[in-house]
Amino acid sequence: MTDIVIDLGGVTARTGLMDRFADGLSLPDWFGRNWDALADVLRDVPGGRRIVVRDWRPYAKARPDEWEIALEIFEEADLTVLLAL
Repeated sequence: MTDIVIDLGGVTARTGLMDRFADGLSLPDWFGRNWDALADVLRDVPGGRRIVVRDWRPYAKARPDEWEIALEIFEEADLTVLLAL
């Protein structure tokens, strides 16, 4: 299984989270950088891949409501998303 690592170190705003996912997933410039667009992209990640999200706690603490949305999106995606401790 191939890992895609998304490092959220230093990210405390949604724009930063979206930028890190865009970079980590090598998304095109036209990626919408919103929750719906992220959900769509995660549904399209090829099989045999999983996403590892590192250093997520500062974001979760700074934006708990947004982090809940992200967790819901991760749950609904048809792939494995690991939250690295």
